[in-house]
Amino acid sequence: MVFWVFGYGSLVWNPGFEYDEKVIGLVKNYKRVFDLACIDHRGTPEHPARTCTLEENEGAICWGVAYCVRGGPEREKAAMEYLERRECEYDKKSLVDFYKEEDDSQPALTGVIAFTSTPDKISNRYYLGPAPLEDMARQIATAFGPCGNNRDYLFLLEKAMFDIGHEDDYVIELANEVRKELEITEKKLLSPRKMVSRVVRIPSVQHPLQEVMAMESS
Repeated sequence: MVFWVFGYGSLVWNPGFEYDEKVIGLVKNYKRVFDLACIDHRGTPEHPARTCTLEENEGAICWGVAYCVRGGPEREKAAMEYLERRECEYDKKSLVDFYKEEDDSQPALTGVIAFTSTPDKISNRYYLGPAPLEDMARQIATAFGPCGNNRDYLFLLEKAMFDIGHEDDYVIELANEVRKELEITEKKLLSPRKMVSRVVRIPSVQHPLQEVMAMESS
């Protein structure tokens, strides 16, 4: 058995398992949305984080990375067991066609595994559904869990898409809204105390690498 898995969230920058090949490309008729709850990595049951999943959408595309695992049953089993533990909040494994270029008529790979979720709050307890941009940004700005802040997940995804040469406008818009929310929160904390201090303002620009570096140095 040889399998390919499509990464479109944290798998883009942190696969976490041994793989034999990595290919940048896209899937068609799916879009990336932040409609899935995370309660064990970037959030908690009381304050869930928002992480991305794939939503079927005719004509849409979603860029990401496909990883190949080969080398025998034991190695492949270990990789899949790791992925199933890590992606436990996704209730489906969809098989998708993977393309190297947007205008390709034939997929480069077929039967690629993508961890996805049922868009139904009744049958899928981790599905949060869509929300206004400001509400999502407020949730992402404040949620944190054992693996870190929800906002870092978003900013790292923004940077990862920049690094592979396929920035996602939706991710950039949401990340900029989170930055606005963080600035508002910072002002509220500083204003009553009338403190004079250096306030690091991360601008809403289209260069994620510089932004993440600014965050880490502040």
